[in-house]
Amino acid sequence: MARIPLFLPLLILLSLITHSHAGGIAIYWGQSSYEGSLTETCATGKYSHVIISFLDQFGNGRTPEINLAGHCNPASNGCTVISNGIRSCQARGVKVLLSIGGGIGSYSLASSLDAQNVADYLWNNFLGGQSPSRPLGGAVFDGIDFDIELGSTYHWADLARCLKAYSQPGRTVLLSAAPQCPFPDMFLRNALNTGLFNYVWVQFYNNVPCQYSVSNINDLISSWNRWTTSINAGSVFIGLPAAPRAAGSGYIPPSVLTSQILPLIKQSPKYGGVMLWSKYFDDRSGYGSFIMGSV
Repeated sequence: MARIPLFLPLLILLSLITHSHAGGIAIYWGQSSYEGSLTETCATGKYSHVIISFLDQFGNGRTPEINLAGHCNPASNGCTVISNGIRSCQARGVKVLLSIGGGIGSYSLASSLDAQNVADYLWNNFLGGQSPSRPLGGAVFDGIDFDIELGSTYHWADLARCLKAYSQPGRTVLLSAAPQCPFPDMFLRNALNTGLFNYVWVQFYNNVPCQYSVSNINDLISSWNRWTTSINAGSVFIGLPAAPRAAGSGYIPPSVLTSQILPLIKQSPKYGGVMLWSKYFDDRSGYGSFIMGSV
């Protein structure tokens, strides 16, 4: 019988480390007054990224408007207190991004010049620029999230380029996107092709052909593999509903996610973690707490 080298278990361990990647949990916050404050959200220690949603009106001559549901009223300058939460999250090492778009709203880009104007607005009102009318106060977001689900498919790549051009030494403007899982995403295809996005949280829900269904992980895994091998992005996250009621379809029981799906998708070098919709639903289901040790 051949002797097994003593260093073989170490080689196996190193192989597992090489082919499996620890990730984080990104969470959408801002669409329910029953989800706790931003400070409380980051104090849980569960989340690596918090995406504040949504700036749901902008572009093509529209006056930009942000909608944070019942948290505060920006029309009366009541949302500047959010800056305290942003700074608290960042002090804990959590990246905070502002999401533009959403499933309900009024937004589009009419031209490349319109994209530049929207980028200027975002820079001056939420990023490192200056404006007397910063709706969420003086805190500086880490970046902008593209959750584009409505309207025109044009000029989102222009917007990405304009925003990224504001990056400075030591202060990169982070970009993220939340495409639907059918590949390629009709709204964000050109933007993602720029290679400028740091994070892409693909929505593997409300899209039957590429999401999980009972006892079938194959469609999701196939779609995941296509996304991770086809786009030039820093990290790709699997986007999921945090509770059955959080989406029309695509909910994955956390035990199935941790035992069957994460071990497969973590083999991708682009694996970044799990995105959950949303903080409100995560509070009620405990989904993030269940999976955080496996992400």
